[in-house]
Amino acid sequence: MTSDGLQSRTYDVADDFEANELFQKNGWTDGLPIVAPTDERVRRFLAVARLEPGALVGTEPVRRRRITAEKVAIAAVMAGCLPEYMPVVVAIVQAMCRPEYSLHGSNASTGGAAPFVVVNGPIRTALAMNATHNVLANGSRANATIGRTVRLIIINVLGGVPGQLDRSTLGHPGKFSYCVAEDEEDSPWPSLAAERGVPAGASAVTVLGCGAPHQLMNEWTHDPREILDTYAAVIRANMLTYSIWPGNYFLVVPKQHRQIFAAAGFGKKDIREYVHERARVKRGEWRTVGKAAVAGRSDEERVYTALRVPDDLLVVAAGGPAGGFGAVIPPWYGTKGQAQTAQIGA
Repeated sequence: MTSDGLQSRTYDVADDFEANELFQKNGWTDGLPIVAPTDERVRRFLAVARLEPGALVGTEPVRRRRITAEKVAIAAVMAGCLPEYMPVVVAIVQAMCRPEYSLHGSNASTGGAAPFVVVNGPIRTALAMNATHNVLANGSRANATIGRTVRLIIINVLGGVPGQLDRSTLGHPGKFSYCVAEDEEDSPWPSLAAERGVPAGASAVTVLGCGAPHQLMNEWTHDPREILDTYAAVIRANMLTYSIWPGNYFLVVPKQHRQIFAAAGFGKKDIREYVHERARVKRGEWRTVGKAAVAGRSDEERVYTALRVPDDLLVVAAGGPAGGFGAVIPPWYGTKGQAQTAQIGA
């Protein structure tokens, strides 16, 4: 079975190998091998989510593409998910279909954004999701396949095929999979979901169309402000070299930096407020990065902020226990796409 366009169809093939070859030939995958979405497998996934095949999970707001539970299940099987991952994927789709997320814009843009997913709550441990070592890369079936499911839905249901609707100039590896869990157990702070209003004990996803992660390092200080100056410098660089418009930025903060912040009494609120003040550039600074022609079109003393308000900054506790590293994950295009949080199973 496959879901391409608006209808699901059934194909007879000899085995899973031939099914994979069929999908590759027809462009129904991301280039990696798939698990054949047989009727039995799809039904098993739907049963776990307690959804009928035709149940509407979400509608892409611009082109009005309907995403049914069957299509979500097909993509999840193809990606290599286990059935119990389905509720997470359903919540991700629901979040992305809100108009504020700008699903069509981020999929069709030349900017090459990918949905970055943060998972919070008890479901992280139930699914053995990774929140520590190598968190932004390989190593966890749940992280990898949940993130990959999103891409397969974009390709097969929304038409986000490179060179067609997907007009990315470059793209980035997050367009294969871009999904992490927050390290709630080893964090001194409230979780991202809790800060965004999700009740205690519930699980949730937060999703934003994002560029590639920008890794940074500062292990030469125990002053939290100096460490945050490094994070802010990465944000300023993104403002100058990519987009000056404000929006949601993610900071992914591993344990070594978290410990320094905690020892100094810095919570997520303190981090947001400090970065809000420091992540600013003047228009004239575009001259330093080869954009003099743009800088001169307006008041070069005008100050631009990366964040409209401190709460635009989304701070995530994740990453391995050793090393003074962190990451900034920038938005696709400022406020044209805003982070969305959805409770799993709500």
